[in-house]
Amino acid sequence: MATILEPTASIDQGIEKEEVKHVEVVNGEKPLPDSLKDMSEDEMKKMEKKMVRKMDSIILPIIMVLYVLNYIDRQNLAAAKLQGILDDLHMTTQQFASAIAILYAGYIPFQIPSNYLISYFSRPGLYICIAVVTWGSISACTAAVQSYHALLGIRVLLGASEAVFFPGCLYFLSAWYTKKELGKRYAGLFIGQQLGNGFGGLIAAGVLKLDGKHGIRGWRWLFIIEGVATVGFGIVFAFFMPEYPYNAKMLTPVERDYAVWRLEKEAGVAEGHEEVSNIKAYLSALADPKVYTMIACMICSQAMGSVGNFFPTIIKSLGYDNIITLVLTAPPYIFVCFFFYGLSWYSDRNGKIYLPMVICLSIGIVIYIIAVSTLSIGARYFAIMWTPVANVVPQLFIYNTLSLHVARPYPKRAAGLALINAIGGTSNVWSAYVWYAPPHFYAGFGMVLAVNVLFLVIITGYRFYVRRENAKLDAGGEKARHAMRHGITQEQVDLGWRYVGY
Repeated sequence: MATILEPTASIDQGIEKEEVKHVEVVNGEKPLPDSLKDMSEDEMKKMEKKMVRKMDSIILPIIMVLYVLNYIDRQNLAAAKLQGILDDLHMTTQQFASAIAILYAGYIPFQIPSNYLISYFSRPGLYICIAVVTWGSISACTAAVQSYHALLGIRVLLGASEAVFFPGCLYFLSAWYTKKELGKRYAGLFIGQQLGNGFGGLIAAGVLKLDGKHGIRGWRWLFIIEGVATVGFGIVFAFFMPEYPYNAKMLTPVERDYAVWRLEKEAGVAEGHEEVSNIKAYLSALADPKVYTMIACMICSQAMGSVGNFFPTIIKSLGYDNIITLVLTAPPYIFVCFFFYGLSWYSDRNGKIYLPMVICLSIGIVIYIIAVSTLSIGARYFAIMWTPVANVVPQLFIYNTLSLHVARPYPKRAAGLALINAIGGTSNVWSAYVWYAPPHFYAGFGMVLAVNVLFLVIITGYRFYVRRENAKLDAGGEKARHAMRHGITQEQVDLGWRYVGY
């Protein structure tokens, strides 16, 4: 048995007492369940591969399709600007910016209570699908608005209903997959997001041709068609989304035991089926400085991502007509899918998180300088092609960092994910007002350049912090006790848990 270290007093001590009464660790390893003790190592590896393939074949396609629909529905308003919504609703450019920003008045405050509630559901997948049907219905209702103020109301409701999805999916995936597996699954989530952005423009270009059919404007058709499609997929997928690993019907009893065991072994507590007070877990997340660092990074990244809300407007400033503009919004998002897949493969294979983020942020500095300094169509579009690499890819590595560095318990991790997404999302509100004065957009591109540099500084500081904490855990004694103060348990230390990726 490893030497026992008593962590210094913290909120996490109360959580640890509540979630686990006794957790056995034998020779630094989590003991196998009885159902697995007669299996050889090769048999378990074969079973694991089969089990993970089964998980991937059901979970990932559903989440990717829903994420495509999520971003199509969210980005519809940017495409509608080119299809006459400003004239039909008598809106100014500033009012349009408010319509973009106000979505987050519903989106931000509802993420935290949503991830609080999802912890109580034995079928979190069903909870997510109910949200999908709700936001699809609200998005379709956007076609019926007749005034600017009605549009604002619909946008608030849309944001509130969409608040469930992204942090809920991050939480859901982290409840199924191990550290080594999460990167590729987050990559799948990200690819779904970017495909939604890319195909959203292509679909909008096609729907634009329906303008005037049955007396309905093209932008109204856009909301009707895509909203109804979302509702249909949400209803169908509700019958297929699984539960948690410990009660998943798609796994055999032995596979369920193994799925829970491997999560417990990695995280260092019985988190595969833990019962923890959500309030204490949230207080623990609020007391953890790692969460605040990730929030600061997300504020920067979300501010950089505001360029996506005005992609059609920025590209149209290059001199193209509406249809060509919408078509040209697709290539950057499709390109970044391939780029991120390669970067994610490198990250998973080498256990690196910090370096991929530095690569993306360094690219961002170069392209934003190009965008702000020239009106050359070729140079500008080259910079635009790379913007999703700089402003969205780092977000996925931030989520991955939190899932790995705040490893337990489930509700604390859920709280952390919701906090960084909710508070980080506040930058979407003010950043909507800096994209004016085309074709230069000095304020917009200047802002994203500044927060890009700030993001790089913060994440570099965090790298030094976690490397210092790892050194304390390696040293043992009083130094290790100090490093354990923010939720690291004795069992995690026994199992060799460390902050990875940096």
